[in-house]
Amino acid sequence: MTSSPRSTITEGGLIRPLARLAWPIVVIQLLQVAYNIADTLWLGRLSSDAVGALSLAFPLVFLVISVAGGFTAAGAILVAQYTGAESEGSAGKVAGQTFSFVGILAVGLGLVGFVLTEELLGVLPSSTQTALQIVPLAADYMRVFFLGMPFLFGFFVFTALMRGYGNTRTPMRIMAVSVAINVVLDPILIFGWFDAPVLGVEGAALATIISRGIASLMGAYILFGRGVGPTVQLGHLVPDLGMIREIVRIGVPTAAEQSMSALAMITLTAMVVTFAPPVVAAYGLGNRLISLVFLPAMGLGRATDTMVGQNLGARNPDRAERAVWLAAGVAMGVLAVAAAVAALFPAAIVGVFMATGTPEAAETIAFGSDYLRIRAIEFAFIGLLQVLLGAYRGAGNTKTALAFSLVTLWLGRVPVVYYLAFVLGWGPTGVWIGMAVGHIVGGIAAALWFTRGTWREAIIDQPSREPAAIEADAED
Repeated sequence: MTSSPRSTITEGGLIRPLARLAWPIVVIQLLQVAYNIADTLWLGRLSSDAVGALSLAFPLVFLVISVAGGFTAAGAILVAQYTGAESEGSAGKVAGQTFSFVGILAVGLGLVGFVLTEELLGVLPSSTQTALQIVPLAADYMRVFFLGMPFLFGFFVFTALMRGYGNTRTPMRIMAVSVAINVVLDPILIFGWFDAPVLGVEGAALATIISRGIASLMGAYILFGRGVGPTVQLGHLVPDLGMIREIVRIGVPTAAEQSMSALAMITLTAMVVTFAPPVVAAYGLGNRLISLVFLPAMGLGRATDTMVGQNLGARNPDRAERAVWLAAGVAMGVLAVAAAVAALFPAAIVGVFMATGTPEAAETIAFGSDYLRIRAIEFAFIGLLQVLLGAYRGAGNTKTALAFSLVTLWLGRVPVVYYLAFVLGWGPTGVWIGMAVGHIVGGIAAALWFTRGTWREAIIDQPSREPAAIEADAED
């Protein structure tokens, strides 16, 4: 950033500030995928069951994470709007309150998740061959992950608050360090290299926890000691019930949105786990590959979040709207190119992540190739939806973002997968097609609603506005 985040985000041209915000976020997401790919790559060398265990564990872990994740997002929204309104003191206090509140939640949720691991896995079918092979491995992974959850959330909070402030490069650099540590630790802990214990799937979880813990410590040091983000003082960590209520009010819809996303993933996983192990492995592998597609979409969506938040805080809704449509157009164009590559070369892409030479591996690659080819049709709509959801969140309309996430998952995806795969009897192909429908429906619906313009007011207190008007905007 040049002189200050606000001077570029709320003034001048749109392309440069949007790009400056987005590209570090894309890199952060790429590094996040590197975590996942490193785990998948090494566990794929261990066994297909290990990859399948990761597929089962992830949506259940995400369900617990999503509860606190919504409040992290609320902190970022408030920091963005206070920064745009040039209220540095309020931005710092929001950051401190978010850090302490989410930290307490992470400790509690991690303990609950650890204790209830068996019960969480109990929602999946338990009598199939797939479940008997994979569920015990998933339980091993989840227990380690839950115990380390506070270390994960420290970095989540730091990244979100810095993004709201307009500084996305610092979290990117810390994430790079964390990924490097994870890549080194993965084979050591999974396979017992250099006389380390052989931990298998537990080793993958432990490597992630250690690397994220180091990143969290670095983030806390920077946030409280370096002055490159919102000005946070130790006194800001003392709970302020009024501020916490505001974080909760904005964060509950986002937490519900993420929780419903996790429940949708669990429901879909429960359907997929009734198929043979190669289908489950292909489903998990395909999802991790498609997470690469989300990189530009998530980057532009989160950059849009900050652009909209700060511009509404600065009372510039027209500029916010122009930024949204610019980001949506770029996201759709980039992902259309990615869709063409995925449709033309699916087997080559999937084959990179599986050991070859066995019938089970060949089946996994075949199913995974079909999955990737079919889902390519939704890629451009992923970009459209993610940008629009970012716009709604940046405006503080977290209920609206929740509504369109529900449309995407619970109208456009889950029932379609069930109907095609089980009612019509299309099997795995029905799953692949049903997965692609959700973003198409959600993206179109969110775009049509956005044109109504009901998102164009800030939610923070501003002296010249009446309290009743602020409350009305918050409930929109």
